[in-house]
Amino acid sequence: MEKVNANELEYRNTTSGPKYLFRGPRVDWGLIRFLPGEELGAHLHKQVEETFYFESGTGVIVVDDLEYDIAPGDAFRLEPGEVHNVINTGQEPLDGVFIKHIYRPEDKVSVEE
Repeated sequence: MEKVNANELEYRNTTSGPKYLFRGPRVDWGLIRFLPGEELGAHLHKQVEETFYFESGTGVIVVDDLEYDIAPGDAFRLEPGEVHNVINTGQEPLDGVFIKHIYRPEDKVSVEE
């Protein structure tokens, strides 16, 4: 058993970005927060499936050059190889949860848009 408290952990950029709650040994999962105008950055995973669930805010998720609106309650599951980016297009923080399976931290490939 492993326990963490999200309030005791920082986002990658202190106030935004990913915040990993668990890293391995079988899954990565955590919280994401993007402030207005911020984005995750286009990337893909060679073997990892990634799922996003959005709790609040608005934005778009771009998957293989197609844009999908994000609203609270939306969930997206991405297959390995799908290029994706999350962009906050709203006026409030965009908050969600991500889950990556299988655990392969070296699997991410950044993509220039």
